[in-house]
Amino acid sequence: MQTKPTSAYIHIPFCTQICFYCDFSKVFIKNQPVDQYLKSLIEEVKAADMPALRTLYIGGGTPTAISAKQLEYLLTNLNNYIDLSRVEEFTIEANPGDLDKDKIEVLKRSKVNRVSLGVQTFDDRMLKQIGRSHNQEQIYDSIHRLKAAGFHNISIDLIYALPNQTMDQVKDNVKKALKLDIPHLSLYSLILENHTVFMNRQRRGHLHLPNEDLESDMFEYILNELEANGFEHYEISNFTKPGFESRHNLMYWDNSEYYGCGAGASGYIDGVRYRNRGPIQHYLKAIAEDKHARLGQEVLTKQEMMEEELFLGLRKKSGVSVAKFEAKFNTSFEKLYGSVVDDLIAEGLLKSDRQQIQMTKKGLFLGDTVAERFILED
Repeated sequence: MQTKPTSAYIHIPFCTQICFYCDFSKVFIKNQPVDQYLKSLIEEVKAADMPALRTLYIGGGTPTAISAKQLEYLLTNLNNYIDLSRVEEFTIEANPGDLDKDKIEVLKRSKVNRVSLGVQTFDDRMLKQIGRSHNQEQIYDSIHRLKAAGFHNISIDLIYALPNQTMDQVKDNVKKALKLDIPHLSLYSLILENHTVFMNRQRRGHLHLPNEDLESDMFEYILNELEANGFEHYEISNFTKPGFESRHNLMYWDNSEYYGCGAGASGYIDGVRYRNRGPIQHYLKAIAEDKHARLGQEVLTKQEMMEEELFLGLRKKSGVSVAKFEAKFNTSFEKLYGSVVDDLIAEGLLKSDRQQIQMTKKGLFLGDTVAERFILED
């Protein structure tokens, strides 16, 4: 019997600035119909008829780009139309430049219990160079205000291998992040995406990025330094103090199903992956007419499901359980992937006791390249 997902993602597509590296579904907030969007979003949530949730995640865009009054409307209505009595983790993404006293008060009155801050770097000059609108002082101020309001499950995002970034600058970022005394850190290497300012600059030869050897050294330094300071590297880009793993993101990496609501949001229900319409006006029209905004959906084949299970599961330090895989898909792991695993072990990218398949440190740095080896030819 198919059970309903117990996780949901809510998308707020508005930003107070458009970062030079970002290709997420987002728009500059000025002159946007924010109130109408939030009303339509709640209509979509009501129509989804979700069960009691275990994790809820509000992402973007920048959820804290909206006003305190709009944020209160959103959180109050999510609480009215979703059963949050059993919610273990309720995360909201925030930008240090937008998180003022009034918005923190709104968060404090809600069921939100985890805040993820888009810090990216502590270097004021570099923040400007990547299109961020906040500064180092606002980072410290936001963390201080959140802790004072009783929020201790705080995570920050940092990006490394930025244009012209040196190893010393990465070391400085890591040192400052550790001094914040927070339990979760996400560190991502810069990835150039199409339709971004950085990709356009790269194509014109105006973007100077660290070479692969330096990026590898940065990754190794980050990993060793954070582990030496009590953080567990539990997923390719994520580090946690004991008990503070992102439960919502673990749901993705465990390849579980979830609801996705909002313009450009994705969801995964009953073996079907779907994506909502992205442009705001298209989303508003679809919700008004159909109560949902699905633009396209894909029914996954068994092979695609197995590939996703491996692609996502290998991101975790714990890797993939052979027994769980075989029980879920009623198939022999060894028969399908035994030779792939042997090759990757020989290359020093995987380790395995035949019960658990895990990436080595070298494998984790190469991430998706390793996972792609499990895509079988038809």
